[in-house]
Amino acid sequence: GEDVKPFTPEKTKEIVMSLQQPAVFCNMVNDWPALEWNAKYLSTLLDGKPIQFRLGLKTVDLVPQFETRCSYVKATLEEFLAWSCGQPSCLSGPFSCYENSKYWAYADYKYIARIFENKPEIFQDVRWSDFGFPGRSGKESTLWIGSEGANTPCHLDSYGCNLVLQVQGRKRWHLFPPGDTSFLYPTRIPYEESSIFSKVNVANPDLKRFPKFRNTTAHVVTLSPGQVLLVPRHWWHYVESIDPITVSINSWIELDADHEARVEEAITRMLVCAIKSAENPSDGDLWLNPTEVEATSHEINLQYLNKAVSAYFKCQKGSVSEQARPSSTGAEQMMSASCKRKKREAGCEPEGCRLLTHEFGLSTFKVEKLQKIPFGPHLIQVLPQSQETSSMGAVAAERDSGDLLHENKGGHFGELHHTRKRLVMSTDCEMPAHQMDSDGSPNASQTALSTNDLLDCLVNPHVISLVARLLLERTRV
Repeated sequence: GEDVKPFTPEKTKEIVMSLQQPAVFCNMVNDWPALEWNAKYLSTLLDGKPIQFRLGLKTVDLVPQFETRCSYVKATLEEFLAWSCGQPSCLSGPFSCYENSKYWAYADYKYIARIFENKPEIFQDVRWSDFGFPGRSGKESTLWIGSEGANTPCHLDSYGCNLVLQVQGRKRWHLFPPGDTSFLYPTRIPYEESSIFSKVNVANPDLKRFPKFRNTTAHVVTLSPGQVLLVPRHWWHYVESIDPITVSINSWIELDADHEARVEEAITRMLVCAIKSAENPSDGDLWLNPTEVEATSHEINLQYLNKAVSAYFKCQKGSVSEQARPSSTGAEQMMSASCKRKKREAGCEPEGCRLLTHEFGLSTFKVEKLQKIPFGPHLIQVLPQSQETSSMGAVAAERDSGDLLHENKGGHFGELHHTRKRLVMSTDCEMPAHQMDSDGSPNASQTALSTNDLLDCLVNPHVISLVARLLLERTRV
């Protein structure tokens, strides 16, 4: 009666580490106890322990609902479930101030190692060893619990690739390839280590302000319970809950390329903290994401940069000498960035978020020997979205006839057709609408650049990548 999986752990790992497009694994987790982790079961496990929820409006605006624009409450899962079902306010506690018809709630980025620190036995309910990562369990995973409409703004993760298990309800993912970065108007404000946000609300794009968004190629998929989505490195994604209650579990798999990414993140942190901290506090805006507890000092940021550079060269040296993994000292130095979010917020321990390098790196596999990816009923490609079937963002379509996103109506994973996009590379910052003349040219008499305007250019991913390369060349000499 043992569950037979379509891929061995070795083959699954090979797919995960080599596939450069999103795909959905099916029939790989049927025997995982974590599939029983619906919201009611988790409520029992938490036994009245309060957790933080982020609340946002269900109304669709032209501006993304960044975490700095949301409300926050601490509540139990019992109160969340009562609120989501529309029960009397006396049962929903802190949620009683928010009408569930107008708001969504999201308990996101909850590290299982922390919220279930008194129940370590449940970590084994999550078995990433089936995907070729022995020893990786719930302890290295993150929990997401949301109501209908709960969403994460479009962003890319600087580190690693992502495996996402859907447990309860469905979530719709809108994914964009790394090559679309300039079309998504990247920004580091609000600032959060390892997350580069898009200024575009992809659910309702402002095509007048962000015209190059038309050039994106969206890959849209609805993830159902029991399925696992692979989000490859540096793929942009906007995620929304489409059922009354959703539960997901994910784990970020670190890659060799993360060593250079950490140098870039260290440079970004130095610039953002230095420039924003120089502003008059009374004029300060909400530039720091709530998960970033505080702006770190220049001295600490410089130490962080030096450690990132040292670890980068240690990895390079290890590659030459064919070392399997870095020393424990190197891993400890990188500890502060080895989780997706800052550890001071997540409470992760070094052993819970250990650095994974060559053992899980693409260099482990010889690409020339890699067999054809076995797509089929157990591994489904998330293909580019057909523009012709687009109906998402109907409001924007009425404003502008540009191409928008939509999921194929033929099913969760219906065949989608690729429309080749014209490549337009640009790193310039857009001008706010109120600073433009009627012909679209800058209005010199009203132009007043802000600190954020400067930062948008300074910490643009293309600029930071160039600075990192120059810095590493200087260090190498």
